[in-house]
Amino acid sequence: MFRRLLLPWLVWFFYRAWTLTWRVTRIEHPALLEALEKGDPVIFAHWHGDELCIVPLVTHYRIATMTSTSKDGALIDFVIRRLGGATSRGSSTRGGVGALKGLVRLMGQGYRASMAVDGPKGPLHKVKPGVFELSRLARAKIVPMGACASNAIIFHKSWNKAHLPKPFSRLTVTFGEPWPVLTRDDDAKDPALADRLAIEIAKACKESEEHLR
Repeated sequence: MFRRLLLPWLVWFFYRAWTLTWRVTRIEHPALLEALEKGDPVIFAHWHGDELCIVPLVTHYRIATMTSTSKDGALIDFVIRRLGGATSRGSSTRGGVGALKGLVRLMGQGYRASMAVDGPKGPLHKVKPGVFELSRLARAKIVPMGACASNAIIFHKSWNKAHLPKPFSRLTVTFGEPWPVLTRDDDAKDPALADRLAIEIAKACKESEEHLR
């Protein structure tokens, strides 16, 4: 009863109060602003571990994302929906195909997707094919992004080394240049695509870090 009904609300109020103290700066590539203005479908591609920094942007960008079917995933699911976002439940090990199709449907309703491209269980910073499959299915542009906080709690025991900015931290989120939509001629498992996206996400992370200096 507590975990199902009360805990989600407690997590929501705690996270909301915590994040309202952050000073967030968004650095958006001009081509991204143009794509958003035109209503083009986009996928924000980021590393695992950045999720807690990105969740507050759900409202501004009207984000939809995949969430785990685990109990912890249910809490994140609740928070995202309270912020006005949407979710599709599943992972690569449980309901992954259905969750990906659900995300495509949500993008068809005007949501922008957000995806941790090195998930769900790593290896960390190793791009998986899912983001490229989604680009083809939803005819969406991939936008590399990276976040950095001036002061954060790092959960070292978690595989993804998630970091949560402390209250009153400065937070910078950098969005790179959108990719052209991938087509059927593009191989979602092409290592060159994965390497290129990894480099561009790393660049966005570095730009966010440099902005805070």
